Amino acid sequence: MSEPRGTEPPEPEGTTQRLPVLEKSQTRAGPDRSTPAADNGEPTVREGEGGREGRFWSVRRIPAGIVALLLLGLAGLFLYDIASVRADRSGMSWRRELARQLAERPLDDTWVLVGAGVAAALGLWLLLLAVTPGLRHVLPMRRTHAEVRAGLDRDAAASALRDRAMEVAGVQSVRVRVRRRRADARAVSHFREVDDVRTDLDAVLTDAIRGLGLSRPPALSVRVRRPGRKE
Repeated sequence: MSEPRGTEPPEPEGTTQRLPVLEKSQTRAGPDRSTPAADNGEPTVREGEGGREGRFWSVRRIPAGIVALLLLGLAGLFLYDIASVRADRSGMSWRRELARQLAERPLDDTWVLVGAGVAAALGLWLLLLAVTPGLRHVLPMRRTHAEVRAGLDRDAAASALRDRAMEVAGVQSVRVRVRRRRADARAVSHFREVDDVRTDLDAVLTDAIRGLGLSRPPALSVRVRRPGRKE
């Protein structure tokens, strides 16, 4: 009995069979890791791009809570007074006195001007809080990813600069203060020439500020002096 053509005899049990290999062009693999991330739809910001970052906006929970409580209390008092009048009861005496004073006092009266000034000052303060970002102690950092923002506390930046300054030979003590646009370093040198210490400090702190990764690096001001004489 002959076997049909085009068929192979079955492999004996226990033998290893070779599986077919798919060509690389026929496989559906994931995105090629060698391609840029922008081709995969991931928003990124290249190094050196993105411009300057703005400051972080404060939530201002305390001022908002105080204003909300004051408005709630004032609205509650007026609502209670209206309900009392509707129930054929006498209104609150302070409200009647306030209405009488506002009706009788002229506009150039001292107390009227004082009240208007206080109300205007409070309104300007609330407007200032609404249009300014706040959080002055947080320095925005350069953005390395489109969806991530980072900030550095000014005290932490000052501590990092102080640690770098203490590594300079000849520095006995140093005080660093970091503001939004300026970093002031005041050092005391107990040996070496003051000019040499100042030059080294300027170079080290300039490199340290660059390493902080801030969006707006502050201008550096370095002063070095000798320690005072002990009496």
